Amino acid sequence: QVQLVESGGGLVQAGGSLRLSCAASGRIFSNYVMGWFRQAPGKDREFVSAITWSGSRTYYADSVKGRFTISSDKAMNTVFLQMNSLKPEDTAVYYCAVASALRNINSANAYDYWGQGTQVTVSS
Repeated sequence: QVQLVESGGGLVQAGGSLRLSCAASGRIFSNYVMGWFRQAPGKDREFVSAITWSGSRTYYADSVKGRFTISSDKAMNTVFLQMNSLKPEDTAVYYCAVASALRNINSANAYDYWGQGTQVTVSS
C-alpha cells in the first residue's frame, strides 16, 4: 500500500511558476513510476509527466514539455513538479500517482495509487 499527499497548488498569474510536491509513504519499490496527471472541469484526466523512482527516466506531455520539470528526492520519498511559464489552460486539479511498472505510463489506468489532488489556478 502506498499513500500519496500532494501540496503546492494555488493561484498564480499567467507566466508565473508553482512547484508541486508529492510525498509518498508505504512500500515503494525501485521499479515504480511516479506520475502527475491533471483534470480540468468537464475534461478527462490527462497525463502531465512521469519519472522512474530511480530518477533515471523522465517523461512529459507535449503540452508541458519545456515548461514543466519533474524530479525526485528519494531520501524524502518526494516527487516534485516545477511548473514555469504557466498558462490559463494549465488550470486543473493536479494528481500524483504511482504505477508499479513502466508500461503505458501516459494512461491513468496504469496507476495503482492516487493522491487527493491539489488545485492549480492560472489567471490571465
